[in-house]
Amino acid sequence: MNILTVPLFRSRAVRWLVWLALIVFGVYRLVFMPSILNATTDNGFDLTNSEIDTRKIEHGGPPKDGIPALDSPRFTSPQDATFLREDDWVIGLEIDGDARAYPVKILNYHEIVNDRIGTLAVLISYCPLCRTAMAFDSSNQGMPLSFGVSGLLYNSDVLMYDRQTESLWSQIMGRAISGPLKGTALNPIPIMHTTWTDWLSRYPDTRVLSTNTGHNRRYGVDPYASYRSSNQIMFSVDNRDKRYPKKEFVIGLKRGGVSKVWPFSELETTWQDEPGKEYLEDRVNGEVVRVYFNPGKRSARITDATGRLLDGLSAYWFAWVAFHPDTEVFTAD
Repeated sequence: MNILTVPLFRSRAVRWLVWLALIVFGVYRLVFMPSILNATTDNGFDLTNSEIDTRKIEHGGPPKDGIPALDSPRFTSPQDATFLREDDWVIGLEIDGDARAYPVKILNYHEIVNDRIGTLAVLISYCPLCRTAMAFDSSNQGMPLSFGVSGLLYNSDVLMYDRQTESLWSQIMGRAISGPLKGTALNPIPIMHTTWTDWLSRYPDTRVLSTNTGHNRRYGVDPYASYRSSNQIMFSVDNRDKRYPKKEFVIGLKRGGVSKVWPFSELETTWQDEPGKEYLEDRVNGEVVRVYFNPGKRSARITDATGRLLDGLSAYWFAWVAFHPDTEVFTAD
């Protein structure tokens, strides 16, 4: 049915109002839905110079800043962090004697914390879909950048953006993939992805990110509980590998273009075969590394031969192989 043939719309005045409404709606779509005008923009970001095929960049659901980053993080003492249970996961970071714990139950709702430790601008980033936590020196040529959540994903991993240039950054790649800073890499800062009790035993004077964030969130409720218990993923990835379940937890390391990953199931077998084992010595691109594994806590960390913590990445198996399709894989055999 043609709406203009309905008796109500036979009035010339009403017909003009209808046409005017259609014109206004069309202008609204062009102004406020830029993807209709230019297919190379998403969530307001210009992707014309993206180093990633824009068809592989997906909307995660929320709009730009729909997941609010924390820009003025507040911290509390371990004694006052009563919201944490012993087996809660935290992201632990220590720089020049300043130890800080960022609870995953808070990061689930914010994904990014723009922090400062001494004179160092620090970016804490967490992607619940890949279960990847990373920290970076967020300075670029001596100028600190502040980051937000773009609402976009690549390989199911969060794409961050810096507020100074609105360049998009891949968390796992640690590099800008579009915008004025495309190709720029952030310097990683080693972190530990472990339980609250494990971190507290190492750093009893640690400070803890407070739930007093200025946002009304139910931090005691895990919005990703059902996702973690499922073997399904929600978004597309470039590379799939069926050797392990998609959400097998792993820890990986990249050195000089060579990557290696240690699946937790393989580490569990190794530690079962050698009770009391302290660490596993291995090599990545010729560099001697030590892999420490805690079967009870199901956490791992990687150091160099002297015991210095390295920027190993704990992640779901699917996320690691999506970004490192040619990775070497440790097996217990």
